This record gives sequence, structure tokens and C-alpha cells, in this order.
Amino acid sequence: MKDTKISDLRDKTVPELEQLVLDERASLYRARRDLVFRRITDTASVKVRRHNIARMMTLIAEKKRGNA
Repeated sequence: MKDTKISDLRDKTVPELEQLVLDERASLYRARRDLVFRRITDTASVKVRRHNIARMMTLIAEKKRGNA
């Protein structure tokens, strides 16, 4: 799992970003679940997913305010 580039996200519309947030939240849930059941050992992926969600939420807020 790698960081999502902010420049790639800026090109997307608000509905596209909201869909990406839903997808990322679902994958975050799966990663947390797999971590609990010891199916994955990559603990950094949880942190990266949380940061990606935060980036997307920030862009959504900026676009709704009209700053972007």
C-alpha cells in the first residue's frame, strides 16, 4: 500500500472523491480485521490508509468551500 498522490486526487470531482473515501474505509476495515486475526503483518498499511482518507476528506472540504 502506498500513499495516494495529492496531485492525482485534485483532478477528481467531489463524488469521485467520496467514492474513493468509501472504498478506502472498507479496505481500512479489512486491514484492521486481518491484523487482528494475524493474516497480515504489514502494520504500516493501516496508517497509510488513514492518511489517505484524511487527504481525501481535506480535498472534499476544500472543494465544497470553493477553494480548489
